[in-house]
Amino acid sequence: MTKSEFIDQVAAKAGLSKKQAGDAVDAVLETISSTLAGGGDVSFTGFGKFHVQSRAARTGVNPRTKEKVAIAAARVPKFTAGSSLKTAVKG
Repeated sequence: MTKSEFIDQVAAKAGLSKKQAGDAVDAVLETISSTLAGGGDVSFTGFGKFHVQSRAARTGVNPRTKEKVAIAAARVPKFTAGSSLKTAVKG
């Protein structure tokens, strides 16, 4: 599903115009991004939790040249699914 298709479904389910739904979706995504950038977590009970995880520096291998490459430490976003979402996906 693309962002446009997602906005169409949100508009239909919430009884909003596509512009209002698009603004709402953009606001939600922007809020999640800025919260994670600031080091915070975003939790939706039953749905899941967005948080930041730290990855340690490590050594990788370039598959083409077999040369060792240093990979720097990084902070990456992570999503952990909640129980309601897991149950819905399982069917």
